[in-house]
Amino acid sequence: MSKTAASDPHQLMQQLTAFMDAWVYPNEHRYREELERPGQRWRVPPVMQELKARARAAGLWNLFLPGEEHGAGLSNRDYAPMAEIMGRVGWASEVFNCNAPDTGNMEVLERYASEAQKAQWLTPLLNGEIRSCYAMTEPDLASSDATNVATSIRRDGDEYVVNGRKWFITGAPYELCRIMILMGKTDPDNPNRHLQQSQILIPMDTPGLTVVRPLTTLGYDDAPLGHAEIRLENVRVPASNLVLGEGRGFEIAQGRLGPGRIHHCMRLIGCAQRALELACRRANSRMAFGRKLAEQGSLRELVALSAAELAQARLLTLHAAERMDALGNKAARDVIAMAKIIVPTMAQNVIDRAIQIHGAGGLSQDYFLAEAFNYARYCRIVDGPDAVHMAALGKSVLAQYAS
Repeated sequence: MSKTAASDPHQLMQQLTAFMDAWVYPNEHRYREELERPGQRWRVPPVMQELKARARAAGLWNLFLPGEEHGAGLSNRDYAPMAEIMGRVGWASEVFNCNAPDTGNMEVLERYASEAQKAQWLTPLLNGEIRSCYAMTEPDLASSDATNVATSIRRDGDEYVVNGRKWFITGAPYELCRIMILMGKTDPDNPNRHLQQSQILIPMDTPGLTVVRPLTTLGYDDAPLGHAEIRLENVRVPASNLVLGEGRGFEIAQGRLGPGRIHHCMRLIGCAQRALELACRRANSRMAFGRKLAEQGSLRELVALSAAELAQARLLTLHAAERMDALGNKAARDVIAMAKIIVPTMAQNVIDRAIQIHGAGGLSQDYFLAEAFNYARYCRIVDGPDAVHMAALGKSVLAQYAS
């Protein structure tokens, strides 16, 4: 990425929009077709490799990273409208090497990893040669409390031995997934619950690591990335694979989740915006009861509400991005929580109205709406469920006005 491009976010956004128009939207059908071929479900669609090469050659690469050494030198505020543009197509972020969970994992490695760890894993991730996954959630406990994780990371000489179960691990079934960042407990008896956890790098081909099955969300498997259940049985990795140090896992998790939460919000706004546009086109072209749907008063109310909610959510997300730029992720946590509470529910509602305007077709594979609804719905759980964010935000707001 040249410094010229990095210094002009507006020009970069124009280039990104033109790339989406020329290459991404026209290939949506081909992408689905390639995934449906026998044996292809969890493999890289050939069109993805083609588009990634084009995007990188165009300088539209690693846009999420603020530094100019590996990224585009964009602020969170500059990146927000670009993430919105990518969010209009569920898989488009990968084309530009800006997809979750790899963005969060690259940020973790860039911020916390040793130089050797960066050379082995960050460099190929930045180049888009491999993919990664992040393993925190566990099936047998409430993972919304990150200190709950029970997976064991036990020191044995020059190695760590890992045992446990994880699930809904996004990206794990993908053939390009080569590395997992796992959060578990190295010191379960530490009286400070926030110092019990550590994070460790586990190559996906390590003996004892089993991808048990891909899981669906509302019936969607989200191939080729997917969300897997994983079993770890006496998985041994070198002690040098530990990230930052023992007891630093919760700290790393908090540093990772701030940008990840706001990136989901940015993409969801693009998803909801496209749903609204499709709904309006449908309403302007579809006849019912002798007149266009767009002439029905009740439908106009749905469109007006959707447009208003979208504008509110977009402004809140931009405000959160600006606060992150000005104050840092930790100081901006309240407004990040606001966005994480508001945006997924907004997107879910806007997409649901678009489905209703499309009738039965809106539920089918002929439109992107049903899959978009699934994305919005599970975003109300990933990176912390609504209730957790509301509890933390409410506590913080109340404290500001305590006597």
